[in-house]
Order: sequence, then C-alpha cells, then structure tokens
Amino acid sequence: MATPVTAALLRRMPLPCHREGDDKNARGSVLVAGGCAELPGAVLLAGVAALQAGAGRLQLAVCRSVAPPLGVAVPEARVIALPETEEGHIAAAAAPLLARQGSRAKALALGPGMMGGAEGEALTAGLLEALEGPALVLDAGALAVLPACRGALRRHAGRIVITPHDGEMAALLGIPRAAVQDDPLGAARQAASRFQAVVVMKGGCTRIVTPQGEAWQCDRGNVGLATSGSGDTLAGMVAGLLARGATPLQAALWGVYAHGEAGRRLALAQGPVGFLARMLPGEVPRILAELAPEPPEG
Repeated sequence: MATPVTAALLRRMPLPCHREGDDKNARGSVLVAGGCAELPGAVLLAGVAALQAGAGRLQLAVCRSVAPPLGVAVPEARVIALPETEEGHIAAAAAPLLARQGSRAKALALGPGMMGGAEGEALTAGLLEALEGPALVLDAGALAVLPACRGALRRHAGRIVITPHDGEMAALLGIPRAAVQDDPLGAARQAASRFQAVVVMKGGCTRIVTPQGEAWQCDRGNVGLATSGSGDTLAGMVAGLLARGATPLQAALWGVYAHGEAGRRLALAQGPVGFLARMLPGEVPRILAELAPEPPEG
C-alpha cells in the first residue's frame, strides 16, 4: 500500500521557513549539470525550476559550446563551461571540475539532457566517487551507470533522490519494462533498497519510496504532463527544495505534488494537452505559498 500525497499531508511536513531579511545564501545553492549540444534546453528547464522552487543561487554546468547562449537565456545563473567530446557531449574529464563545484553547492542535479554513452557513464561514475557533501538528484542520463556504482552511491546514502520513468527503471533493475509496468510500486521499492535512495517512480500515478520501503503515491497530474521536458522540470524542483534544506523525502513529496498541481492548473487554464514544460515552474511559487504556514516574525 502507498499513502496518497495530499495538501494536508504536506502541511504536516512543512518546508524550511525563510525569514524576511535572509539573503540568497540562506536558501541554498543548486548546481544543475547535464545537457549536450542536441539538448541544452533540459538544463535550462531544470535550473529555472530549481529557482522557482525557492533555491537562492543557481549554477548550470554544460558543454563549453552551449555555455554562452545558456548564460544569456538564464541571466540568473552562473554558467560553467565543461570540456566536451567531438560529438557535443560532456567529456568524462569534466568529473573533477564538477566535483569541486558540486561540493560547494547544497544540492546537485545531474543528468537532464545528458547523453554520451560510455563517456557519460564514466562522467557520472567519476563524479560520484569524488563528490563530497551535497544532496543529489540523479535523473535521465545519470541513471544508466548506477548499477555499476553502488559502492560510490553508499558514500551518499541518505541524501539521494532518483527520478526514473518505467523504461529507465527496467534498465536499473535489469528486468523487462512490462514487469515494471505491471508492478511499479514493487519496482520502486526494489530500487530504493538496492540504491539506498528515495525513488520517484514517474508515471500517470507517481510513486515515492524510501530505502526502508515506506511508500506514497501522487496522481495529481494529467496527460498534459506527458510532454518533452516535463521530467527535467521535476528534477529541478526537487533539487531546489533540497537546496532550501528539505530532506530527500520532503523534497520528493513536495516536488511531485507541486509538479502535478502545476500541470492540473495549466490544464484548467490552457486545455488538457499542449501546454509546455517551460510553463510549469511559473506555477510553483504560488502552489508552495498556498501550502506553507505563515513565516515567523522577527
């Protein structure tokens, strides 16, 4: 069984409060790393979502060739240019630089838009080995290497969220996709235990599972969320909440709910399909504010 994620449940586990007068550092720094020459926009989507979930500072780490235009597109961010392969993917040699930058952040989201096969897998493995400190959201291109990195993952136990869809989950567990579709909650529980991470098993009904097997489900979304870039925005929202000081479970529950509620509101305003992933983050500040208690005075 899984507990439904509702507004009432979230109000019983409130996000960290931020007082008037706090500077941007009080809400934490996020580093989003990923993308490639073909998919630079995935990092943009995740980064903007992290800021609109309340993070104070944003860094985007991408291939050198796409760094300048990304910096113009997201003027709120510091953009880090990484070494890249001839094919336009982040080179494995970028791992030490990413580890240095990531160790200074409160949260790191790795994988949106990231491709590169063996090179990308080597980058992820090298980063997980060298990184110290931040909470992690591992998404998309960062997921494939996890079965071979369980030793490195243990170094980060207690501060990891992974966000697979059913195809990525099948690859993580080495089982057919149909088996995941038949029992998504069981697959999520298996992955959470194996990788010692909070699992966000994305789907029409998203399951959130802890390494201890506790489970929640959220069916707040709609068919309109099944669109390009939607998963990138979810990864960014979770990372932004982690930067603010939320636990991995809090960040996953709040992020999944806010993502689904944003889709619900856009569907009511725009129609059930056709709204864009880039429109989701703009709904999030209002959703979070409606769920938050009044901030303390002083």
